[in-house]
Amino acid sequence: MRRTILPCLALLLITACHSETAMNQEITTAEKDVEQGGRGLAKLNPTPRHAYEFVLKINDAPGPINVVEAVAQYDVTNEEQCGRIQPETGTAGRITSQEPVELRKVADGEYRGIVYLDRMLDEDYYGRGVCRWEFSGASAMLKATGAEGETRFTSFLESPAFAKSEPLTRYYANAVYPRAEALPDYRAGGEAAPTDYKPELQDSIFSVELSARQVQP
Repeated sequence: MRRTILPCLALLLITACHSETAMNQEITTAEKDVEQGGRGLAKLNPTPRHAYEFVLKINDAPGPINVVEAVAQYDVTNEEQCGRIQPETGTAGRITSQEPVELRKVADGEYRGIVYLDRMLDEDYYGRGVCRWEFSGASAMLKATGAEGETRFTSFLESPAFAKSEPLTRYYANAVYPRAEALPDYRAGGEAAPTDYKPELQDSIFSVELSARQVQP
């Protein structure tokens, strides 16, 4: 009997070690994917239901805006229960995902796309509990031509604005279009009003308006 049980125990230990090693390798691969802009172990919801039309309008641009991109951001709300524990600190790492939003041009300076609030799938990714995802908002990034060093004009419509259909307008100084000479790859987050800029810039401003409304998926 003893000769039968001992090999079985050894087999169980080897299997457990193999499973743990495979899981650690999967997590390492996932973390590298996240560093490169991927979603890691996170999965997309195959049947999202909460759809919003995301609208972007560019007004008075000083020149062409040939790069218009958008992403929807999702964050886990219970990372301490489900997140990957950092071995160096013993704390849970923040889990977030930015999913591309496909925009289509519908008019000069106007783009539209669909954002799903429930785009991410709630699931146990790390063996520590189901990760609960929450939609945080959608961001847009514009560039003149896409050339290296050009200014990135960014804006972000937060989740509450989606629910209330509240638009957001950000204002940008023409002085940093298409690039800020002293600051290559400058990220311009814009201001809430033209008067937030110094007087000599207030007559040379363009704006980006973001809005959303609920639609049928």
